[in-house]
Amino acid sequence: MKLTGDAYEKIIATLNEGLYFVDKNRVITYWNRAAEKISGFTADEVVGRSCADNILTHVDSDGNSLCLGKCPLAESMADGTPREAKVYMHHKDGRRIPVYVRISVLTDENGAVIGGVELFTDVSAQEANELRMKELERLALMDRLTRLANRNFIEKELQSRFEEKKRLNVPFGILFMDIDHFKNVNDTYGHDVGDEVLKFVAGTFSANVRPFDLYGRWGGEEFIGIVRNVNEKELQSIGDRIRMLVANAYLVHDKEKLQVTISVGATRVKNEDTVESLIKRADTLLYKSKQAGRNRLTLG
Repeated sequence: MKLTGDAYEKIIATLNEGLYFVDKNRVITYWNRAAEKISGFTADEVVGRSCADNILTHVDSDGNSLCLGKCPLAESMADGTPREAKVYMHHKDGRRIPVYVRISVLTDENGAVIGGVELFTDVSAQEANELRMKELERLALMDRLTRLANRNFIEKELQSRFEEKKRLNVPFGILFMDIDHFKNVNDTYGHDVGDEVLKFVAGTFSANVRPFDLYGRWGGEEFIGIVRNVNEKELQSIGDRIRMLVANAYLVHDKEKLQVTISVGATRVKNEDTVESLIKRADTLLYKSKQAGRNRLTLG
């Protein structure tokens, strides 16, 4: 059976994975429906734009910009070699989402590279998070603005983790996080924009959380992550990755790119800890991060 061009186009348009084509100058020439759904950007907003415009602003796990630097798509077009990578894409609403990308090159009949193809899959825990949010909402344990767990649920979850530690000796840690200079955001742009910042920071947490961890809003611009079954090195790595992703997330307000950073206090539970002592220690470590210049993690 031979498929027509229309049939191929229909299959590509209805893929569950994001797909886009670029020409040899890395100008986007095609953007399918799944790409719209995953990224939040419509085809009209990206087709005709160059990757160099940095609209998707991919970063790697170390926070390095890929669109303006070591881009896997550009590298594949340069050497003709397909590539695969996990990167973090900028969503239109500001948050960072993890995507797995697979890259191939397009060639003419003589084998000359004329463009590239990138297929990308959202690898965030989105479905599990949606179920969790519905349950939290039903139990009035969800913060309605950020759609994260609220303070009441965080306290219940911490009690559960203490009981698990006592029964099964499963270690856990917490990340106490605060948006740097958030008052300046509200004073400069207004509380509506401040709310959008809170939502894209929370969205970055949600998209990158491990299925068995929990992130919630403690109050104001403060958030807590409860990270299960980790040693100190792993806790620091997870906290620094989240901090880096927030720093690289942004929203566009009146054509201005608005970015924020977070400071983090990270600590693991100790045998003599209570919920209060654990949070107090993390809060003290957070304050040290602020004193040291912000946009950093202090472990203790």
